[in-house]
Amino acid sequence: MRAIVIREHGGLDRLEWTECPKPSPGPGEILVEMKAASLNHLDVWVRRGIPGVKYPLPLIPGCDGAGVVAELGAGVTGPTPGTRVALQPGVSCGRCSACSSGDDFLCRHYGILGEHRDGTQAEFISVPAANVMPIEDGLSFESAAAFPLVFLTAWHMAVTRARLLPGETVLIHAGASGVGSAAIQIAKLHRARVLTTVGAADKVERVRALGADEVLLYRDVDFAAEARRLTGKRGVDAVLDHVGTDTWEGNIRSLAAGGRLVICGATSGYEARTNLRLLFFKNLSLLGSTMGSKAELLRIAGLMATGDLHPVIDHVLPLQQVADGHRRLEERSVVGKIVISPIT
Repeated sequence: MRAIVIREHGGLDRLEWTECPKPSPGPGEILVEMKAASLNHLDVWVRRGIPGVKYPLPLIPGCDGAGVVAELGAGVTGPTPGTRVALQPGVSCGRCSACSSGDDFLCRHYGILGEHRDGTQAEFISVPAANVMPIEDGLSFESAAAFPLVFLTAWHMAVTRARLLPGETVLIHAGASGVGSAAIQIAKLHRARVLTTVGAADKVERVRALGADEVLLYRDVDFAAEARRLTGKRGVDAVLDHVGTDTWEGNIRSLAAGGRLVICGATSGYEARTNLRLLFFKNLSLLGSTMGSKAELLRIAGLMATGDLHPVIDHVLPLQQVADGHRRLEERSVVGKIVISPIT
């Protein structure tokens, strides 16, 4: 089969479009013929390499994807070949106490497609049966490939960790990103007021169309001061962030008493300074978040089917042009997701 393969970490030239062996489904696995995949910033980190993190190279990248069931491995009874499916990106052991309680993302052996094992940017992929979920006929392969990782991440941050309530105000950073565009929709679904940051003026109206109530150009204003101004100096109830160092101190200043800061990534750096007096005096909560449960993703898939949520697709590129997709992500010129389709 044809696939994108990373053999060494580095620049865009490390994304190799090549022939490689077609996988066979092992016991408990399902072989899926891919029809669409999508890019996440995680693909960029995997390609570049993160100091101290060992990836199983050579590796086929790609966390998200959709296609049709091609073959069932031993012991698997369904879904039947030909069924349209999307892939759940998180893989766990399925046997430990965390998995048994529905918290599979807390499994000690938890991994992500395209990071810890071969991913979706190929003509075929073999995955555990638990990672395959049928999709409604009305949902295109491109849309089904665009939502799992970012919407699962955003849902877990906003609903499970921040526990957003109707009428609360939330600050969502990078509202034009995949996670940000998903978080805006999820927050509005839960009847919260949404403040969001973007880096360019041409993104303002696009995130307003997703439901953002206030859009802040973070290069032009002090977002913390604006968040306080827009809330009558009270501050926001929650902040959802994946920027890290550059926004950390401003996040703390943005929060109201009893506020919650949820962080799922650190694209600008991992080191942060915290004024501990604000932390304890204002009764703030600092919450980490990575991915979410399969149950949460099934809930999201149901809301995709009803149209209450929808993926935001910026560009659709052929698999051979995946390097162009990486370049667009690095330039921050994308609103929502880049989809890789069709895969034939």
